Amino acid sequence: MKFSLLKTSTECNARAGSVTTDHGTIDTPIFMPVGTQASVKAISPEDLDEIGAQIILNNTYHLYLRPGPGLIRKAGGVQKFSSWNKPILTDSGGYQVFSLSDFNKISEQGFEFRSHLDGSAHLLTPEHVVEIQRDLGSDIMMVLDECVPYPCDYDYARKAHELTVRWAEKSLNAFKKSTSAHDFEQSLFAIVQGSVYTELRQASANALLELDFPGYAIGGLSVGEPKSAMVEMTHVCTEILPKEKPRYLMGVGKPEDIVEAIERGVDMFDCILPTRNGRNGTVFTSHGKVNIKNARYKDDFGPLDADCECYTCTRFTRSYLRHLYNAKELLVLRLLSYHNLYFYLRLVNQARQAILDDRYLAWKKEFYNHYHQDTSIS
Repeated sequence: MKFSLLKTSTECNARAGSVTTDHGTIDTPIFMPVGTQASVKAISPEDLDEIGAQIILNNTYHLYLRPGPGLIRKAGGVQKFSSWNKPILTDSGGYQVFSLSDFNKISEQGFEFRSHLDGSAHLLTPEHVVEIQRDLGSDIMMVLDECVPYPCDYDYARKAHELTVRWAEKSLNAFKKSTSAHDFEQSLFAIVQGSVYTELRQASANALLELDFPGYAIGGLSVGEPKSAMVEMTHVCTEILPKEKPRYLMGVGKPEDIVEAIERGVDMFDCILPTRNGRNGTVFTSHGKVNIKNARYKDDFGPLDADCECYTCTRFTRSYLRHLYNAKELLVLRLLSYHNLYFYLRLVNQARQAILDDRYLAWKKEFYNHYHQDTSIS
């Protein structure tokens, strides 16, 4: 993997760059659609190409449990298995153990947990997580980390960050001792933890820098903390993380959160919001969110977003989409998810161009002026 920094704003820390992998080059800042089970829900690989997706995220925990890393390795890697021939990032599975398992136990060794599918017992160690992701064949792999809830006390957050650093070192050693199971190279990113405590975030980032990973993620945010704390902790981390390496803010994905994080120097994002909200009838538009279920759209024959040129907006009306949703027609899941992902990718593309033109703060102001222009539409 190679990261190239093309432009940094003269007004703030926003930056435009590119990440080159064996499966293609990714222009940053970038949003990664979430394909939990090696599939972005309701969206085909062809749709993703049309939308302009350059990289997607797959979930190590879910693919480990089903269908299993051995099968995916036999298929030639997750790209061939899913017919997505562009870059893929896999997370480590630590957050899923934390959030999905009714029983889990954290030790120096790793996570002991029971599968949410059948209750079977499993142990994820830092080394095992590297082995799984080697089999999966993702371009960018993540270390095993401990994600703490919000709120949590200082001592809990300190112990979790220190354990995450020790696991990161074990993960890196395992990565260096192993080789790719496929005919392409892989990279391993570290994850900064520390909850909402500045001192711990700084300690975590500095400790991980000593290990010299090719990229760094900021984890443990968007777990219920105030927005101001999320923005502050992001800034604390990006002030320390090296400028010559990519920075990935994990799981943070409201449009306004992405805009704020880009200003502070973040390059990569993922979130389930675009597809989850689409399946629940909520769409993002240039003027704010629209709940297509509302009765006011029954005879509204305009597009979801007059400023959008996606497949959904150029062919279908709000009235028709509301009808599909109320009739429980499966097509609506694709159409709304398609539009939401298009909106997100257009957002980061516009941000990138604004950075290259050295007018990011002016663009940000324009975005907010439009995005919150009509609060009645939600």
